[in-house]
Amino acid sequence: MVAATDPDVRLEVIENVRRFVAREVIPVASEMEHGDVYPESIVEQMKAMGLFGITIPEEHGGLGLDLLTYIGVVEELAYGWMSLSGVVNTHTIAAIIIASSGSDEQRARWLPQLASGERRGCLSLSESDAGSDTRNVACRAERDGDEWAINGTKMWVTNGERAGLVALAARSPEGISCFIVEKDPGPQFGGITVSRNIGKLGYKGIETVEMVYADHRIPADALVGEPGRGLGYILSALEVGRINIAARAVGVARAAFDAAIDYAQQRHTMGRPIAEHQAIQIKLADMATKLEAARLLTRHAAERRQAGERADVEAGMAKLFASEAAFEIATDALRVHGGVGYSTELPVERYYRDAPLMLIGEGTNEIQRLVIARGLLARRSGAGPRQ
Repeated sequence: MVAATDPDVRLEVIENVRRFVAREVIPVASEMEHGDVYPESIVEQMKAMGLFGITIPEEHGGLGLDLLTYIGVVEELAYGWMSLSGVVNTHTIAAIIIASSGSDEQRARWLPQLASGERRGCLSLSESDAGSDTRNVACRAERDGDEWAINGTKMWVTNGERAGLVALAARSPEGISCFIVEKDPGPQFGGITVSRNIGKLGYKGIETVEMVYADHRIPADALVGEPGRGLGYILSALEVGRINIAARAVGVARAAFDAAIDYAQQRHTMGRPIAEHQAIQIKLADMATKLEAARLLTRHAAERRQAGERADVEAGMAKLFASEAAFEIATDALRVHGGVGYSTELPVERYYRDAPLMLIGEGTNEIQRLVIARGLLARRSGAGPRQ
C-alpha cells in the first residue's frame, strides 16, 4: 500500500487528467465507441502520463499515488469515455496482486513493466460456470517438475488479447491458486488462444474475450504466494476493483447529469426552457443528490482501503449504490433529452448503454447485497471490526 498523497498533488494530477480528457477523449469518444475501435493513440498518451503505474510504488517505477488519486483519475476517464477506465482497471488489479501478495523477486520483475505500460496486465477469474460463484473455478493447474501445466477456458477477460501479464485463477491440488502468466499480445501465444471477442451492449472499444489454455506451460515461480490461497489474494484486490467500478459509475453519472442540466437550459417548450418546468427540476434534483451520494460513498470506501482498514462492506456499498445511481441518472438524462437522447447524435445514448456494465462488473449487485449483509453480520458478531 502506498502512502497518502499530498492533497495538492492529488488535485493537480486529477486536473491534468480532466484537461486531457476534454482535449483528447471527448471529441472522438462517440465516433470510436460506435465503431468499436480500440483507442490506441489515447492509450499511448495515458501510458506517457504514467496512468498505468499510478498506484505502483515509486521504487518499482510507478507514480506511487494513493487510492483517492486513483479514483479521481478513474472518474475523469469514465466521464470522457467509460471504456478507458476499463483499460487501467484490470491492469491495476494485476499490479495490486503482485505488489501485495507476490515475492520480492516477482515485484522487482513485473511491477516496473506494468508501471511503464511496457506490459499491460489483466485479471482472469471468471468462467462460464464461475462468475458470481468464484469458488467454482474449473481451469486446472497441474505441477510437472519445474513447471505448471494450465488447462481450461476463461471468460470475460477484459484486455485479454492485448495484455502481456495475466493474473490467472486456476485450481491446483491445494485449491484455487493465483499465477502470473506471461504472454505476448495477440490472439495466440504458446498454449493460449483468444478464441473469441465477446460482443457487448456498451463498453465498446476495449476487448472482452474468451481465453483457452491447452497444456500451456508456465514456470514454477509464476505462482503468487502460497498454493491454494490464490482466491483470497484476488478477492482482496477486487476490493479496489469494486471501488474502481464505483468511481467509473460516478464518472458516467456525472457526464449524464451535466448533459441533462445543460440541455434542460437550452431546450425550450411552451415558451421557456424546460429547466423551468417543475417536472424537470425534480428530476435534476434527484439526479444531483444521487450523484453526490455516490461520490461520497466511493470516497469513503477508498479512504478505508487506503488506511489499511477492512473495506469489503464499504467497497460493496459504494459499488452497489453508485452503479444503480449511474443507471438511473443515465436513464433520466435520456428522458430529459426526449427523442434526441435516443439518437446517436448525442452521447446520452452511450451513457445509457455503458451504465449497465457497472451493475454487473466485479460481482453483480445481487451478490454485492449478500456480501454487504454478511460483512455487517460478521462485524456485529465480533468476527470483524464493527462500524
